[in-house]
Amino acid sequence: MNRVSQSFSWWCFANRGVEPDALLAGAAKIGYKGVDLIGEALWPNAQRHGLAITAVEGHASISEGLNRSENAARIEKELLANIAKARQWKIPMLICFSGDRHTASDEAGLDQCAQTLRRVTPAAVESGVILAVELLNSKVDHSKYQCDHTAWGVELCRRVDSPALKLLYDIYHMQIMEGDIIRTIQSQNEFFAHYHTAGNPGRGQPDDAQELNYPAIYRAIVKTGYNGFISHEFLPKGDPLDALQKAFRACDAVLKEAPPA
Repeated sequence: MNRVSQSFSWWCFANRGVEPDALLAGAAKIGYKGVDLIGEALWPNAQRHGLAITAVEGHASISEGLNRSENAARIEKELLANIAKARQWKIPMLICFSGDRHTASDEAGLDQCAQTLRRVTPAAVESGVILAVELLNSKVDHSKYQCDHTAWGVELCRRVDSPALKLLYDIYHMQIMEGDIIRTIQSQNEFFAHYHTAGNPGRGQPDDAQELNYPAIYRAIVKTGYNGFISHEFLPKGDPLDALQKAFRACDAVLKEAPPA
């Protein structure tokens, strides 16, 4: 049995002509085991269809994040409340954001993020919840985002030094910023708690019409011994369930061919 499971990000596939329950039921029938970033109102629906809620936002927002002192009290309160909620709903991961740079240097941003995260990681450890800081690109989609390179995120994890703090390694975003995806997975995987996929350029289907070699990337992830979720976060063309099925089958074929490390 594969130790790696597949999930999908709700925001990419919802509101595209398929009703929420039909989308959840269809994804479960395809073989998906979880769903990311689905609104709280639909958590019971997801679980009713046998889908784990794999990751949700831990705080607001992408741009006004952890790296500003004026956001610290608000984010700490939001994270503590959402850690308690995640424990109740058996959600394993809360996604966190560095925030936009504004005037903060990389060093100052790291210091401020670490200060806030050190205060909340004990509660996350106690609840069995991972706080995953997402790596996003600042070249195309999030022009001022600070955690835009793997090295910055890894340094943040080292400073906080908690088993509850990891990174969400978004393959699409990091291809834009730094490339070298497989070597990074091989060398830094101990810091990665979750993976997002999408084709580049254009955030489309992760297939052979774009520049990333996803079968090789999936193999690299499996070889690390990873046992979490690979979550598809691309923008489908046409029917969202057809797109989800294509992505699932392409990934599943690789997961089945290689025994876990």
